[in-house]
Amino acid sequence: MTDETRLRHVEHSMGTVFSFDIRLATDGDVDDHGERVRAGLAAAVAFLHRTDEVFSTYRQDSQISRLARGELALGDCAADVTEVFECCEEEERLSEGWFTARYDGGLDPTGLVKGWAVERAVSMLASSGAAAVCLGGGGDIQLHGGPWRVGISDPLHPGGLVAVVAADERLAVATSGPAERGCHIVDPHTGAPPAEGFASMTVVAPGLTQADARATAAYAMGAGAREWLEELPDTEGFAVTMDGSTWQTSGFARHLAKTPHRPEGRAA
Repeated sequence: MTDETRLRHVEHSMGTVFSFDIRLATDGDVDDHGERVRAGLAAAVAFLHRTDEVFSTYRQDSQISRLARGELALGDCAADVTEVFECCEEEERLSEGWFTARYDGGLDPTGLVKGWAVERAVSMLASSGAAAVCLGGGGDIQLHGGPWRVGISDPLHPGGLVAVVAADERLAVATSGPAERGCHIVDPHTGAPPAEGFASMTVVAPGLTQADARATAAYAMGAGAREWLEELPDTEGFAVTMDGSTWQTSGFARHLAKTPHRPEGRAA
């Protein structure tokens, strides 16, 4: 694929790196199409920065920080804040509290908001006319169109892969675990690291909003994760245990690449 039919961009925001890989349509007016997709890319980048300004728990003036301090009511926040908290509440309900945006009486939706922002940014690019999009942020990936190949990193052998996911349509791949950032996920019921931790937990779903939150919940859940994931619609999981063994939900195999093509993206 030539440079004229592909756009790549890297953006630093929300404390991580976002990598865009965008394929343009090759029929019709290519120049006009490219300009519209470039405008969509600029809008998506601006949206990621705006999301950081609104949701960052490190910014004292963000709406989330002001909401947590009681200086701002939820009804006075941007509509995106209400949408994110509604998504958090739904994931908390589905996971019976294994995913939550409330810790020790505080508010922290960051376990969901990055995935939500990436999914929204990809939708913006799709609306601009992009033929296919791969957007990765912090090791989690949202795909649109295809074909794409996404490698799942081996948490016990840096540089290796444990599986390759293939997608020809909308799909998200999210991985939780201590390999990249150390142990940063806790059991929300105890505040301690999960009693039966995984080396990594990968979840695939159509949208990264759900995949990201469910990977977090499944990792925190430990032993009950497989049964829980099996019950969720349009959601599959792949786990690497601390001893190096793996398991996958019954429908995960349909997402595995059938040929050993080099993956374009890599989930943490």
